[in-house]
Amino acid sequence: MGEPICRSCGGRTGHLVLDLGQQPACDYFPRVGDAGPDPEYPLQMWLCAGCGLAQLVADPTTPEEPSGAEPAALVAQAADAVDRVRAAGLLPAGATVAEYGSPHGGSWLTLLTRHGLKPVSGGEPADVIVDSFGMMHAADQAAAMAERAGRLAPDGVLLLQYHSLAAIMGLGQWNALRHGHYAYYSMTALAEMLTRNGLKLRDAWRFELYGGTVLLAADRGAGSPADPVRALLASEADSGVCDPAALAVLQRDAQAHAVGLRAFLAAERSAGRATIGYGAASRAVALLRTAGIDSSLLPAVADASCAKQGRRMPGTDIPVVSPAELADRRPSAVILFLADLRAEVTASYPEVEAAGGRWIDADALGG
Repeated sequence: MGEPICRSCGGRTGHLVLDLGQQPACDYFPRVGDAGPDPEYPLQMWLCAGCGLAQLVADPTTPEEPSGAEPAALVAQAADAVDRVRAAGLLPAGATVAEYGSPHGGSWLTLLTRHGLKPVSGGEPADVIVDSFGMMHAADQAAAMAERAGRLAPDGVLLLQYHSLAAIMGLGQWNALRHGHYAYYSMTALAEMLTRNGLKLRDAWRFELYGGTVLLAADRGAGSPADPVRALLASEADSGVCDPAALAVLQRDAQAHAVGLRAFLAAERSAGRATIGYGAASRAVALLRTAGIDSSLLPAVADASCAKQGRRMPGTDIPVVSPAELADRRPSAVILFLADLRAEVTASYPEVEAAGGRWIDADALGG
């Protein structure tokens, strides 16, 4: 295969920084009775040497996106984000707003209309353009940014929320890489994308969601960016978000994480202790496949999404079951595949700890 073409700047020079080999589509959940084998596809991350955008090399999959339950942490963060942007004076009552949402859910429109903003439909211009984890799903990143900038009113503001590449690197979140997610953003790369479309970074807010989520504000104004923007850009330079050697840590993290998970589950089985997973999330798919985990090591993964129950995890025979199984099975350990769910699930399913079980973050098993 030849060198990839950058999805943003069109450059042809870059570096393969993460290669997870052949992986099943993480949104393809076969029925439990479907023995497979499931189709698999290359899963690789490439860093453009020109603009610094980390991106998915190729995606031959067809998105299915089974409905998931919206985590309480995501709902709370959206409300917090809207409050912060409003406090900064960027959400004037009566302003028009357009949203580019994520196919996974999590709309902000209800929150924004409560503050007096007026949604517009179709391709109409808007004073406020909101994109919360939406643009990463666009295969053509250049066109996606141009569309958002093109709809923005002359004095409007673009609010773009994304999972930070710096956080992915710092926390070893290699399995954030998945089919259907075409871009992994740093503010450094986004600044270049915005500039090409006549926009400038204005302000930024950081949240703990997913280990490090950033909401940036961009406009056509002539002023200097706020201190949080400069601080985040400096922090990214220190972490090496545009340095292929620095990003190579993700490949090492993938191996260590897979080995750690398999060793833990094997030890629990040898000791005769019952273990179950929680959260049939996309990032669990690559982890289970890379670690070679099947139902002999992890008998089930519980998930609140009715659309996923009765199906199995892609690439393995592990069934997805109702959270009611947590009480029925009385596991000694529950592997949590989404750390942001911890507060929610421990409160919702106290029977796990009441029976002597413990919740274990899957991310903690990597080293």
